[in-house]
Amino acid sequence: MEAVIFIGVQGSGKTTFYRERFFDTHIRISLDMLRTRAREQILVRACLLARQPFVVDNTNALASQRAVYIAMAKEARCPVIAYFFRTELREALRRNAARAGKQAIPAGGVIGTFKRLQPPAREEGFDEIHTVVLNTAGEFEVS
Repeated sequence: MEAVIFIGVQGSGKTTFYRERFFDTHIRISLDMLRTRAREQILVRACLLARQPFVVDNTNALASQRAVYIAMAKEARCPVIAYFFRTELREALRRNAARAGKQAIPAGGVIGTFKRLQPPAREEGFDEIHTVVLNTAGEFEVS
C-alpha cells in the first residue's frame, strides 16, 4: 500500500508516466477526470480504507496542495512517495501544444503553474522523493 503524488507542470509527462509505470497496480486519481475536490477526497479515502495503492495525478504545484493528501495517507499509516517531474518550460509548452481538444491547457496556465511550482521536500512528510525527467529519446529517467 502506498500513496503516490505526482508533482509537475502540465505537459511534463505525468499521465504518460502513470500509464507506463502504475496503470496495472495503482488507481489514478485526477481532478481532470473527477472534476471536484469532493469526489477526489471520496476516492482517496476509499483507496486508503481498502488499502489500494493510488496515484494523485494532478500538478500539485504547491506544498499546501500536497499537504491534504499527505495528511490523509499518514493518518492511515500509508507511505507517501513523491514523483517530481522536472522539465523545461519550453518543453512543457511544446508537449502541451501537441495535445488534442480539451486536453490542451492555455499556455498562460502552464506558465503560471511553472512559476508557482514548489519542488517537494522531505519536511512535507514524504517517505521517498523521486525526480523524473524525459530524455531526448522520449524515455523517462527516474532518480
